[in-house]
Amino acid sequence: MIPAEAKPVSDLLTFYVESGVDAALDESPANRFAEPAAPLTAEPSPRPVPVRPRAEARPAASAAGTIAAPPPPEEAVMAARAAARSAASLEELRAIMNGFEGCALRTTAKQLVFGDGSPNARLMFVGEAPGSDEDQTGVPFVGRSGQLLDRMLAAIGIARSEVYIANIVPWRPPGNRDPSIHETQICLPFIQRQIELVGPEILVCLGKPSTATLLGVSDGIKRTRGRWLVYRTETSEIRAMPMFHPAYLLRNPIEKRFAWRDFLAIKKALAT
Repeated sequence: MIPAEAKPVSDLLTFYVESGVDAALDESPANRFAEPAAPLTAEPSPRPVPVRPRAEARPAASAAGTIAAPPPPEEAVMAARAAARSAASLEELRAIMNGFEGCALRTTAKQLVFGDGSPNARLMFVGEAPGSDEDQTGVPFVGRSGQLLDRMLAAIGIARSEVYIANIVPWRPPGNRDPSIHETQICLPFIQRQIELVGPEILVCLGKPSTATLLGVSDGIKRTRGRWLVYRTETSEIRAMPMFHPAYLLRNPIEKRFAWRDFLAIKKALAT
């Protein structure tokens, strides 16, 4: 148990971790306002700065690992569409996404969080974006919300290994913030291609952002959850259902009764 006098410090450290701060610059804090101002001294005569010939200038992205700035959102979306269409398998799509530089989130995330489960699953779940636990492991839905999802699946006799789970945005936004509209639109072609390659019979959109992005429904999740809708690809139509995100259920346990109804409806649909 944390002593009362240490509680403010513990809360501050928790806030830093959730905001994406994971390293300290020094052993103790420094009060920059209390430091004496440096005395003014005469500036030495500037030395001439050598200028490299233009041919020796390094490009923005080099073999040393420097990452070039991402292209404008419109160009990034077009590049993502072309790249996603070229993938003939989930393995190819993962490799393409690993090398895609059109989304700035890849520069702040630890790694790509692609997908998990059976590539031939009849049931597929799609959330919005990975969190801290997923960023660490590279696997979607492994934190508390993922554990709740696993238990709900087990309650209707389905193992996690039998379904496929992914997110619209495959890189964790800094501090677990919501992805921006541009970030979502850039990543959208990849999850669309992922759905096509898995080819599930039923697609479950977890939460309002996933429902709005994939199904074009703007109503709140409380009004849309449990309704059978249609997700259309270029070649087929997939039965789709919006559901509460497990993270929402952890904050609002009373809503689990509605999630249970939705899981029973999914179980019935898979049995027919």
